[in-house]
Amino acid sequence: MESIAPLWLWVVFVVFVVAALFVDFVVLKKQGSHAVGVREALNWSLIWVGLSFVFNALFWWAVKDTTGSSALANEKSLEFLTGYLIEKSLAVDNIFVFLLIFTYFAVPAEFQKRVLMIGIVGAIVLRTVMILVGGWLISEFHWVLYVFGAFLVLTGIKMWWAAGKESSLDDNPALKLLRRVLPVSKGFDGEKFFTIENGKRIATPLFMVICLVGLTDVIFAVDSIPAIFAITQDPFIVLTSNVFAILGLRAMFFLLQAAAGRFHLLNYGLAVILVFIGGKMLLIDVYKIPVAVSLGVVFSVLAITMLWSSRTARHA
Repeated sequence: MESIAPLWLWVVFVVFVVAALFVDFVVLKKQGSHAVGVREALNWSLIWVGLSFVFNALFWWAVKDTTGSSALANEKSLEFLTGYLIEKSLAVDNIFVFLLIFTYFAVPAEFQKRVLMIGIVGAIVLRTVMILVGGWLISEFHWVLYVFGAFLVLTGIKMWWAAGKESSLDDNPALKLLRRVLPVSKGFDGEKFFTIENGKRIATPLFMVICLVGLTDVIFAVDSIPAIFAITQDPFIVLTSNVFAILGLRAMFFLLQAAAGRFHLLNYGLAVILVFIGGKMLLIDVYKIPVAVSLGVVFSVLAITMLWSSRTARHA
């Protein structure tokens, strides 16, 4: 797996992610347990999106400086932006599942922030491994692209048929397995994942929540990572666009939590995007759809679906 990004940019990326997580955890610790309001979530969302665009600009400059080609720099920065938008849009569906989990377990608002922060760190580590493995598979076995493409098309079709249907965790096999394996306390013990009950150390419901959040992220990563590989096979672009989208996940969760009902049709748009990206991957050896076209399709589908959701929500 080769990347167009110079080594120093890899170092900058790693340092930035570590610094961002450190700042986020320090702020989290100083604030303590509290419910995150819409204004705070909006401010943090704008900060994360802004930093993503700043990094993309730095990436553009690095490619231009390394290759001397503005056209190539434009293409690669568009690939980053498209991958970022795809991951960000699929994260919305991920967030709705998080909302379902938090509601099912009646997680107090002041405890949700810590769960999401731990989930973000786990997601970054997990996706880094998955991206490296996926990149190696594609570089060694070209036909894997067709497998990924077919999987995305089928996932998109399944998402379309499931859209609008009421979800429930009652029959979730992972939750049933966890309950059989782990004794769980009846109530929360602050932000602790384990507590002492009748002299025995047992898990709290918050530990069940973090396990389900982690499992959910694994499932969604199986969708989003191949979707970004359909745009570019550069491991640096796939990894950085993925991670930058994940870094803003906590703020995005609390922002969408207040307006979840206004995006009730978004899953239809996400289904269309998955089918389009899967089709793009299946046609890669026949016709390579330009990155600008892919970006335009993803952005247009999201804009139309969100506008449609907003209008129908007002008239509901």
